[in-house]
Amino acid sequence: MNKALAVPSNWVLYKVHNDSQAKEELILENVSLVRYVAERVKDNLPPEVDRDDLISYGFFGLIDAIEKFDHTRGLKFETYAIPRIRGAILDGLRAYDLAPRSLRRKAKQIGKAYAKVEKRLGRAATDKEAANELGVDMESFNSMLADISRLPLLSLDDLVIQDDENGVTLGDRIADKSSNDPVELVELTETRDALIEGIDSLSKQERLVITLYYYEGLTLKETCEVMGLSESRVSQIKTKAVLKLRERLSYLQVYA
Repeated sequence: MNKALAVPSNWVLYKVHNDSQAKEELILENVSLVRYVAERVKDNLPPEVDRDDLISYGFFGLIDAIEKFDHTRGLKFETYAIPRIRGAILDGLRAYDLAPRSLRRKAKQIGKAYAKVEKRLGRAATDKEAANELGVDMESFNSMLADISRLPLLSLDDLVIQDDENGVTLGDRIADKSSNDPVELVELTETRDALIEGIDSLSKQERLVITLYYYEGLTLKETCEVMGLSESRVSQIKTKAVLKLRERLSYLQVYA
């Protein structure tokens, strides 16, 4: 009995035979990635930002990823495409300059305040202690956190490690173990260990938010439902956790 001939995959048809229809099918097969990334980015943006705009930006990132993806490397396309889709969305957003520099400065100041108190006391800092470090009362401190929680692009995913000409996030690099460069693996291990140590130093609520949102892949709304808290409260908790982790990893990158 003759065996049926294997049907070439769309990747082979497109990359080897330059089949335009196969490329279109690859785009259709993976358009859900654009919606997924757009939804995650939307969680970190002011409500006036239109989701359809994010999807349109990300669509160009998907096409670019399909054109540049090497299907022979054994790497999952999702792993390769997601940071590039997100990068295209961020490029589109940067044109609008949504976040004033003063707000970004406040974010850095709060992150440093938590880090200083933690280093001095040898434990996680409370909000009150961070506020005292900044020399502001709790009403002003909470107001700052509320403003910062709406800061565009404030996300753990913004902790980017440069990889040749492409920027990929820490989470992407930890997930992708394809690198064989000993120096790169050591640096990645140190960064991952610092992240784990930083997460361990967070409060119980902060750890839960980080786990649900970044590791379990829940949206902000789903995280709120699990924790039984309002979106504004969960957003504030996530903001504090991310500021602390960014400060810890920033210190590692400067003094490594």
